[in-house]
Amino acid sequence: MGALSVVVVRWHGHACFEVVDSNGVSIVIDPHDGRSIGLKPPMASADAVLITHEHFDHNAYHLVLKPGGEKYSMREGDFRVVGKYGVKGVKLFHDKSRGKLRGNVVIYRLEVEGVNILHLGDLGHIPPQEVVSEVTPVDVLMVPVGGTFTIDAKEAYEVAKMLLPKVVIPMHYWVTGVNLPLAPLDSFLSIVDYEVVKLDSNQWSISKEELDVMGPEPKVVVFKLP
Repeated sequence: MGALSVVVVRWHGHACFEVVDSNGVSIVIDPHDGRSIGLKPPMASADAVLITHEHFDHNAYHLVLKPGGEKYSMREGDFRVVGKYGVKGVKLFHDKSRGKLRGNVVIYRLEVEGVNILHLGDLGHIPPQEVVSEVTPVDVLMVPVGGTFTIDAKEAYEVAKMLLPKVVIPMHYWVTGVNLPLAPLDSFLSIVDYEVVKLDSNQWSISKEELDVMGPEPKVVVFKLP
C-alpha cells in the first residue's frame, strides 16, 4: 500500500484558510490583510486564491498570490484550479434579505486529494435544501460562527446538521486583537454536541482515508493562531 495523500490545512485567522496538497501546491481562501482587522497578515505563497466576496477582510489576494498564480473572485459553477482540483462555486447571500443589505457571497466546494472541503465565506442565512444537495457530500466544513455579519453560532450548528460533514472548522469569530464585533468561539462550542479537538497550532493534516474511518458524529477542529 502506498503512502497516504495528506492534505494540510492552515488557518490564518478570520475566514482565511490555506489548503496544501501532498506536492506543496497551495490554495488560499479569503485572505485578509491583517492590519485592517487587528490580526497578523497571512503568511502564505498561494498557487491559487479563491475569494468568496469582495469585502476588505476577504479579498487581500495580493499579499499571498504567487506571480502567475490563479485568482478566482466570486466564481460560480464548476471549474478547476491549478489544472487538476475541482471547485464548485454556488451563489448565496451575505444577509437574510436576499443580499439587499450586504450583497452576495459565493461558497466554494473544493476537492483536494479526494478530500471535499466546503468554505461558506460570509454566509448570512440558512441555505436552501437544493443548495445542500448540490454541495454534499462534505468532509470538512469551514463555517462562520461569529454572527453580526454572518450566521451566528446557533445557525452555524443548524447548517452543520444539514450538511453532515465529518469535520467542522469554525471560523470568522472574535479572537484577541480582532476589531470587529464578532461573538467568541465559545458561543459555538457551548451548544454543539460534537467532540471538540483543540490544536496547539494553526495547522492540521488529514487524509481521505483517515476521514473515511471516522465515526458517524462530526468532530469540531479548533485551530490556534501563532
